[in-house]
Order: sequence, then C-alpha cells, then structure tokens
Amino acid sequence: MVLLVWWSIILLVVVSGGANVVVEGANVSYDGRSLIIDGHRKLLFSGSIHYPRSTPDMWPSLIAKAKQGGLDVIQTYVFWNLHEPQPGKYDFTGRNDIVSFIKQVQQQGLYVCLRIGPFIEAEWTYGGLPFWLHDVPGIVFRSNNRQFKLHMKNFTTKIVNMMKAENLFNSQGGPIILSQIENEYQMVEGAYHEDGTRYLKWTAQMAVDQNTSEPWIMCKQDNAPGPMINTCNGMRCAETWKGPNSPNKPSMWTENWTSFLQPYGEGPQMRSAQDLAFHTTLFIVKMNGSFVNYYMYHGGTNFGRTSASFIITGYYDQAPLDEYGMIRQPKYGHLKHMHAALKLCSHALLYGELTTQHLGINQEAYVYTGNLSECAAFLLNNGSKKSVQVVFRNSTYSLPPKSISILPDCKNVVFNTAMVSTQVNTRSMQPIIRFNTPQQWEVFSEAVPQFDQTSLRSNTLLEQMNTTKDDSDYLWYIMSIKKKSLEAQYMLEANSRGHVLRAYVNGALVGSTHGTRKVPNITLKDTISLSTGINNISFLNIMVGLPDSGPHMERKHSGLREVLIQGVNFTSHLWGYQVGLLGEKLSVYTAEGSSNVSWNQYETPNMLTWYKTTFDMPEGDSPIVLNLGSMGKGEAWINGQSIGRYWVSFKTPSGSPSQTWYNVPRYFLKPTGNLLVLFEEEYGNPLNISLDSVSVNKVCGRVTDLHPPMINSWGVRGHFHWRPWPRVHLRCPKKRIISKIVFASHGNPSGDCGSYSIGNCHSSNSKQIVEKACLGRRQCSISHTIENFGGDPCPGTPKTLLVDARCE
Repeated sequence: MVLLVWWSIILLVVVSGGANVVVEGANVSYDGRSLIIDGHRKLLFSGSIHYPRSTPDMWPSLIAKAKQGGLDVIQTYVFWNLHEPQPGKYDFTGRNDIVSFIKQVQQQGLYVCLRIGPFIEAEWTYGGLPFWLHDVPGIVFRSNNRQFKLHMKNFTTKIVNMMKAENLFNSQGGPIILSQIENEYQMVEGAYHEDGTRYLKWTAQMAVDQNTSEPWIMCKQDNAPGPMINTCNGMRCAETWKGPNSPNKPSMWTENWTSFLQPYGEGPQMRSAQDLAFHTTLFIVKMNGSFVNYYMYHGGTNFGRTSASFIITGYYDQAPLDEYGMIRQPKYGHLKHMHAALKLCSHALLYGELTTQHLGINQEAYVYTGNLSECAAFLLNNGSKKSVQVVFRNSTYSLPPKSISILPDCKNVVFNTAMVSTQVNTRSMQPIIRFNTPQQWEVFSEAVPQFDQTSLRSNTLLEQMNTTKDDSDYLWYIMSIKKKSLEAQYMLEANSRGHVLRAYVNGALVGSTHGTRKVPNITLKDTISLSTGINNISFLNIMVGLPDSGPHMERKHSGLREVLIQGVNFTSHLWGYQVGLLGEKLSVYTAEGSSNVSWNQYETPNMLTWYKTTFDMPEGDSPIVLNLGSMGKGEAWINGQSIGRYWVSFKTPSGSPSQTWYNVPRYFLKPTGNLLVLFEEEYGNPLNISLDSVSVNKVCGRVTDLHPPMINSWGVRGHFHWRPWPRVHLRCPKKRIISKIVFASHGNPSGDCGSYSIGNCHSSNSKQIVEKACLGRRQCSISHTIENFGGDPCPGTPKTLLVDARCE
C-alpha cells in the first residue's frame, strides 16, 4: 500500500494485523486509529488553557487540576498580536511567556498541542492578527497573497524555532506532540476562490517545511492536504462531522465546547456535564475517536482590550475550571470519572474490532473485542424522553434517556453519562472591601472636545480602525455649524458601523445608542437644539473589540458613516478628530500618570469620568473580584494593568448584566496602596463598588440505586475494582470545613441539588447519620445503603440519597 506525502521525514509502515498505514515522525506518528507515541497508540484527553488569559502564578495550579481531572494534553493557541505588537518587536514576558508555560506543562508530565495559527479567532481581538498587518501595502489576509504569506511564515518560523531552541518538541524530548496551522479556514476559503485553494496548499507545505518531526493538524478543514490531519470543532462531532479525509488519519476533536462564547447583552450558554459526557463518549465509540480536547477547560479573563467585538471580559466561565481557576462541579468531576472509565477500555478501543448490536428503538451496543477475551461495551440510548431496559449478553441494563453506559468487561457498568455522582458546588461572592464613601474616591473629568481643539481634520468621515490603529476604543468626530437664525429644533440622524455611538451638542449629551454582536450597525435619531452662532456637534464612536472572524478582515470598516441634520447630509463636511481620550493620553490609570493631573473630590456620578481610589491587598489566597454592578460602561485598571472592559448597563433579555464581577488577579497586587482606576462612560455610581472574595460555600450530592459505583481503581492484573454501592462524596475547598447539613434524605426525595423536598419515603435519621459523618470535616463520604441508615423505611421503593451542606 502506498501513500504519497510531502513530509520529508515521513516513513510509511504497514501495521501488522491490519491495513492501517502509519505516518511517522520521530516519536509521534499516527494511523487510522490514533496518534502513536513511542510506538503505542494513545487515547488522549486534552483541555484548552490559554496562557495570556490567566496569570503565571496560576499556571501550575491550572495544569495540576487538569492532570487530576484525567487530562493528558494541554492545548493552547499562540497569540500573534501579543507577541509581535510591532513588526519585528517581540514580547514573550509575563503572561506572554509561552515557553515558561509549556515547560510547566512538561514538568507535570502532560503533552502539549500547540495551535500556532497564527490566525486563531478565539473571540480574541482581530483574531490574533497584529493590527499593523492592516497597513501593509497590498495585503490580503489569509489568501494567496505574497505580503500576508511572508509575515505569516516569518511568525510561524519564529515560534517553531523558539520551541526547537528550548527542546520542546516531542522528538527532542519535549511535550509538544501536535501543532496546528491556520484555523477553521474552510469557513472562509470559498470567498477567496482559487486563491483560497492555493493558500491552503501553501500553508500546509509551509508547515511541513518547518521540520518539527511531529504531526500537524488543521481544524474544521475537510480538505486538509496531505499529511495534515483534519479535525472537528463543535458540540456534537459524532453527529455532525464527516470524519477524517483519509482512512489513514485518526478521528480527532480539537474543540469540544464546554460552554460557548458570550457577548454583552446575552447570558451564558450552559452545557451540562451529562451532555458533554454523552457526546464525548459517543465520538470515541462511534467515530473511533482517540483525541478529544475541551474548549475551554479553563477560559480565564480577556484582560485589557483583548476581547473581540462585544465579547465579555470573562471567558468560558462555565468550563470545568472557572474564570478564577476554581473547580466547577459537577462538570469537572463527571468528566474525570468518564475519563477513568474510558481509559479502562483504551486497549480495546485502540486495538480491538468494533461490532454493533441493535438493542431496540434508538438503542445500540458498540462492542470492541480484542485478543485474550478482551471486551469493552458501550450501551447507547439515543432516545431523549424516557429510560429503557435493554438486554445485552443475557443481562438487563437500565439506560436513562440520552445516555451511554460504559462496560469495560462487557458485563459491569462503571459509568453512565447521564448519572452524575459528583457533588454540585455553588460559588459565592462576599464583599471584603467596600468603596462606599465619597471620601474614598477622586475624579478626573473627560472634556467633550470642540472642533477648534482638533489637529487631525478631513473633509470626509474617516474609518475608525484605520484612524485609531487600535490604540484606543474611542474616536471623536467633531464638526462645527454656524447658525444665524434663532435657536431652533432639528432632527439629527447618524449612522455608524458600531459599536456604541454617543452624540453631544455644545458639550451636552443629546443621544446614545449601541449595537449587538449580531447587528453591530447602529442608527441614532434625536431632536437637537442649535443656538445662534457656533455650535459644536461631537460624536464619540466606541469600539468594543475588533472583529475576529470572516473573510477579508483587512477590508472591514467601523466608525461613523453618515450624518444628517434636518435631512441635509454632512458626511462630506469638514470634520475634526481626536483619537482616544485625554485620560488615556496622560495614562491617568498609572501611578505616574495619575500624579500628573489634578483630581477632585467625588460629589455625584457624571458621564465621561475617571474615578480613582486605593486599597490594600486582602488577606488569604482566595480569588478576588471587583463588583461593578452599580456602574454603566467603561474599563478598569489595577496598578496600571487593565482588568478589562465592563458593560453592566447592557442587560440580557432577563434583565441582568452579562457580567457583574471582574477578576482582580492577586498577581497584579502589592501588599498596600493598590491603585484602582475606572473610566466610566455613563452615569455609574462608584459608591456601590466592592471588592469581593470568591469561594464555594455550598456542596450537594445525589445518588440513586441505579448510579454505577464509583471507580476505585482501573486495572489490577486485568481486573476492575469498585465499591459495591454508590456513595455521596462531599468536599469543601481548602481551609474550609462542612459546617452545616441543610438537607439530608435517604428515601425518595423529590428534585435535585437545585430544588428539593422530602418524599413519601424517608429515613428519619438521615440528617443525624450525615451530620455524624460530615460535620467539622473538609470532606466526607456517605454510603447509599439501607444498612447505613438503620433499615429500609419503605421496602420495594427505589432509593435516593440527597445531601445539601454548607462550607465555612
């Protein structure tokens, strides 16, 4: 069997006992079943953790929790616009220290999947491309364009050479087993016609020519050329993906979305632990999947102005590790148990033969068998309405709706995707510092500029991104009109390509409007009064992040597009411009810049106002956040470091802010005298701001008779070991103990950890038994047996144990 490829270091080997072709580098290769590392096929679970979306002091803990959660690989993008903010000028320090991040992954014994891109999208401003590319003459992004290919190749080579210099590729003894070039190019390829196809082939060849010795992947690219492994992104890859474009490539899932992107004005998209486990397991057993990456495993924070258009500052907070790096249960634990169960089956999955057996309507058995009586079975109920009983190998099994049971020995169920044994934890924010007195705040007012104060002028409306060069979210458009008649009312109409537009006449606000991520274009209509003499009409056009996707990003426009007053078009009028804010120019958010301007004592909330105060670092090591629920829209800085944009006034359909609490990393703080500065565009009230601590104060567990017993060990001389009965496990965070049992019932309590009540079957000593096992301890385990609760209160009734506790 012959396979033609471009990879100069590739060897072709026929695997004995099968028709799979192995495409090899040095230590990492692949065939149609999986990646092969040091000669062994691997079932790999991976999680995305982006180094600049957290702080270096968090990296060891994030990696350790990922490993404890059953991950084998950490996946990260490379952020071009962070690393090369100006042509040829690089930054790999602090949160940008990608080498240090990868070395820390290696130190904890995990692999790395390096998504170089260098276009990444990622809800990151400009999709990770540095804005200076926009000004390269003749450039066309992501096309068969000489200028773009030159800069893309230079940066890709820069990153690859850095990794080689530090011996970070697996062939050098390092952790990097995969690299990615481009990102979801199939989404835009057709817009470039023949140049799209040429660019795709060039990109693949350029990556191969880097001679990394490890495989390269292209995500969401069904026609990935040659040795590039095409992979899936999405929530249901077993149901939506065509699969590898060659029988000699493994099935890989590079983005299994644990939640989804969240724009301002929308709530978080919740994805349950059960749904994640179901589709992950289905991908592995149905598609021969052998690599699954959770996007995100830890989302982190879009510090500064790094988020893309309309994207909130907190990123994928609903991931298994939340924005602050805390474990989010039950998602983290349920996936951990699934990983352990699937690893019990890994040899059968990677080397065995698959057969399927019809068990009923919407029910199937996927059975992998190998040598020496090896057998692993996966019982699928794809129905969404009710539990069913199925017979498999002369035994009866109960399958909840939309679930898969895992049987590592084709007999005993060790995990079901719909049955969550992991506790549910609830996060709480408690104020520790309140900024509630006027004496704590000083203010610096941002003036509305007048036309005669401007130096940049044009006879037309300038495009915003090309004018600001992304140095600021803000661009002032100012014109002056001389009226000879008496004061009168006029209709003002202004059209903008987003994202927020505020109009002022002679320094007074007359109107404001904003768009959304789906509809960024906006129109402002208001009646205005113009006085006799000179009138200054000023528009503040505000970007909330640059675009991050779509074809021809270099052509995208923003800013004010048309202005009409009483139907007269002023688009070609003489306009004056001010890029950014005076406070930005003076860096009033830094200690030095703040000391160079005159601040006034706070009196009442005002628009376009800078607020500053100071505070000491709170004791302890719990995450801390800034509660900005009383503010409107703006940006916040701690000791000169921007913790991101806030937009509390843009409510979700339910009437709540998309984000209220904003991450304040302790990494940004010093023991005393920390400088907090906010720029507020609207009428936010700083007297209700507080600095809050983040903790888990509630843990709750629920198991039933039908829950598979918890896996205690996976594989001792070919046998599996588990506890004979399910148990409720409760665990408080470090330095906290279980202080109160709010509810406990062994019987048939109704509801779940969100809402519950005692049913008509209840062991009267339930709370006493649980309190004895748990109070005063950090963690406890309660066996779900009638013996543990002193007898059966209602023989013949299926039992449930539900416990709700508080941590202090």
